[in-house]
Amino acid sequence: QVQLVESGGGLVQAGGPLRLSCAASGFTFSSYTMAWFRQAPGKEREFVVGISRSGENKFYRNSVKGRFTISRDNAKNTVYLQMNSLKPEDTAVYYCAGSSSWNIVLQREYHYWGQGTQVTVSS
Repeated sequence: QVQLVESGGGLVQAGGPLRLSCAASGFTFSSYTMAWFRQAPGKEREFVVGISRSGENKFYRNSVKGRFTISRDNAKNTVYLQMNSLKPEDTAVYYCAGSSSWNIVLQREYHYWGQGTQVTVSS
């Protein structure tokens, strides 16, 4: 049974940091591209950042470049999202996702999804 379990969300003041974790099970983690998506109230879910199977390649949406860092530990079947300098517009439910495709960005390539974790940034 495939599971992606996110943790680390919460309430933080603008400018503060937060670190999300996503623990994977039920599939060969090291063979999957992993990514974080987010969905704000009233908006569509959007790609935030993705990482290749080895961790060598990463792709960030422009609005988080320089503030967010994705990493993965294939020995622990876990992907992380370090978020610094958070802004109110980063407020959303953050989802971890896995894809067997080499394409990092395309949402339709991701077939494994976590339940999401709420991140709220207060101004």
